[in-house]
Amino acid sequence: MTRVLVVDDEPQIVRALSLNLRARDYDVASAPDGNGALRLAVDYHPDVVILDLGLPDIDGSEVIRGLRGWSRVPIIVLSARHASEEKVGALDVGADDYVTKPFGMAELIARLRAAVRRAAPADDPGSAFVDAGTFSVDLAAKRVVRDGADVRLTPTEWHVLEILVRNPGRLVSQQHLLHEVWGPAYAAETHYLRVYLAQLRRKLEEVPSRPRHLVTEPGMGYRFEP
Repeated sequence: MTRVLVVDDEPQIVRALSLNLRARDYDVASAPDGNGALRLAVDYHPDVVILDLGLPDIDGSEVIRGLRGWSRVPIIVLSARHASEEKVGALDVGADDYVTKPFGMAELIARLRAAVRRAAPADDPGSAFVDAGTFSVDLAAKRVVRDGADVRLTPTEWHVLEILVRNPGRLVSQQHLLHEVWGPAYAAETHYLRVYLAQLRRKLEEVPSRPRHLVTEPGMGYRFEP
């Protein structure tokens, strides 16, 4: 049974989540504050965490940092904070996804299922090869194949693609990509990403204008969907 840790100080949200998740055969534990969540996570070993950022004792970002100190558990932020900088900040410290309140229960549970499905040990040998259906990526050989033929990528295109492919299903912020590929001085040059993602889509997507694998999350970042 998949274990879900819900961290929120709003009893009605905890109650609604608990009822809906248990009805779908999830095991649920909850904590009303950040410090309690960190203590509970040690004993409960959740398979996924649903986390509010606005907690009464410490900010949810501190909870993410605390969990990331020892765990790769998927973390889905569920927050009323809509500002892009709040979303980017949570993703940069280690969250896997971000859902704003008010939220649709069906969408949240679908994202939870996807996060659990994608979670895998970092040393999984299968993670070096990714098959996206229409194209495949061999991370060890730095090779991309589409329709049986090698796809020629520039070093920058490869670097962008590699970061996304190594985080399947996870939202990678614009700032993280810019920092990793071009360096900290380029944190505001978001047009670089638009140009290179457009080039990658032309080379890899069946319909570049409607990408299935290299997905944009407006104002936040990009996601690779296998």
